[in-house]
Amino acid sequence: MRMATTLSVLVLGAGGIGHALVTGLDTGINRVDPFKDMKNRPRAGNGMNVLVVGTDGRDRITPGERRAYRLGGAPCHCTDTLMLVHISEDRERASVVSLPRDSYAELPEHVDATTGRRHHAHPVKLNAAYAEGGPGLTVRTVEGMTGVKIDHYLEVDFTSFMKTVDAVGGVRICTPRPMKDPYTGLDLAAGPHDLNGGQALQYVRSRHVDGAADIARMQRQQRFLAALIHQTTSSGVLLNPVRFREVATTMLNSVRADQGFGSEQLLSLAKAMRGFTPASSEFVSVPIGDMSFPVKGIGSTVKWDAPEAQRLFEALRDDRPLTPRKADAKPARTVVVDVAPKTIRVQVYNGTRTDGLGRRVDDALRATGFDTTRAPRTGGGPELGRTRIEYDPRWDRSAKSLAAALPGAELKAVKGQGATLRVTAGTDYRRVTAVRAEEKPTGRFDAVTGDQVVCP
Repeated sequence: MRMATTLSVLVLGAGGIGHALVTGLDTGINRVDPFKDMKNRPRAGNGMNVLVVGTDGRDRITPGERRAYRLGGAPCHCTDTLMLVHISEDRERASVVSLPRDSYAELPEHVDATTGRRHHAHPVKLNAAYAEGGPGLTVRTVEGMTGVKIDHYLEVDFTSFMKTVDAVGGVRICTPRPMKDPYTGLDLAAGPHDLNGGQALQYVRSRHVDGAADIARMQRQQRFLAALIHQTTSSGVLLNPVRFREVATTMLNSVRADQGFGSEQLLSLAKAMRGFTPASSEFVSVPIGDMSFPVKGIGSTVKWDAPEAQRLFEALRDDRPLTPRKADAKPARTVVVDVAPKTIRVQVYNGTRTDGLGRRVDDALRATGFDTTRAPRTGGGPELGRTRIEYDPRWDRSAKSLAAALPGAELKAVKGQGATLRVTAGTDYRRVTAVRAEEKPTGRFDAVTGDQVVCP
């Protein structure tokens, strides 16, 4: 869940601030050797692969922060989030792959880091790799599961995450529906929110907002990471030497990394990633075949869809983008709504004396995904000045989603109207705003670019 912190180190390092400012920033990094004595590793591909691991670290949280953000309980020697970050060879793209912590995994033979006992290869949940063998066993396990050679290892905790978010001035998140989690204390109304470090931690930790638990949480983490990249690249941090050093120092002081990652790596990225934006990043979760795969002695695990996962990791090894790229095309900015447009049936009426307006509105709504009748009608009565949406109160969520596509439209409840919503175009009609439903946590995601999930 603290992946946003570490990927932002890469983004900040790419700002071209200069050798004098970057050199020495890595002196605060705690070093670890996750590649010691590793043999039979996957072949190296193009680009750079970073395994980013989020650890607990609540023993370094103040008592006040524990109470405010519900971080009670004893600290654990464990990971709760893992992401594989691929930086393309041309340094123009970052692909972030979420690895569910409950993924079914098979640990190779190893010595337990806590007990000193030698273990034979055995099945576990993926997050147990760190508990049994630390960073080294975690890297070995991920490489064995993905076939992707890890070039660098980065590890962050709660403290680093909160301080980093505060250092960049907070992050804006948009929620299409209210979000409340009694376990983390998250309580957000629908709409945009500017989160500080502690609130952001609540957002990315929440697992009880809906019934999808960790799967939905991974989506929120990806959405937050895109928002943090947007904040970092648009707030002037990269162009302000004082702020840059403050933010970078905050990030790096509580990071653990391999010996090979430091100032020189940040500088090499700086030469090629000056134009890095949210659109340069793409996010995906490992394709899942079984969300509740039972394993004796372990319980329910998440089983990957092996063929699809293999294709995903092959794309990383070959340095291919995970999202389709269109030359000279800017992705359309859309408004996130609660109900998918394709599930909303709409009958359009022309409430003006302008010939063909009903057809234009019908075509525009259909183009953004609404299930229109394709047979617009002429509205009766005098000419309508303001576009109107009439709906049965039982379909109020659908009406609100339709209203997002027609800003300024009047909403009018009509009992007994049924499932079909009625749009009567008025003289104020100008255009339809593109909308889309929030991604539903199904366990298998299509890749999205960062600019598709930040606030419009």
